[in-house]
Amino acid sequence: MAEQDDPVLKEFRDSIDNIDAALIFLLAERFKVTQKVGCYKKDQQMAPSDKGREAEQINRLRQLAVEAKLDPEFSEKFLNFIIREVIKHHEQIQAE
Repeated sequence: MAEQDDPVLKEFRDSIDNIDAALIFLLAERFKVTQKVGCYKKDQQMAPSDKGREAEQINRLRQLAVEAKLDPEFSEKFLNFIIREVIKHHEQIQAE
């Protein structure tokens, strides 16, 4: 049987597709809020990044990853990627 004709594999892939869509929408919502944070920081003359907050978030999400049985190293890399993007957006807002 070809992969595309396998009903079990299709069911798994449909679930993965739904999860991926949910992740994209969640990330979009997260970035809408972080854009507001960036505008607020600009108005309040705050720095684009907050190393203390970033460290707290990384520690918190590493713990959540352990509880969820997800590799904490992966979760940290993922969050660091998101943080870098947020800071880049905040820097762009500051430059406007």
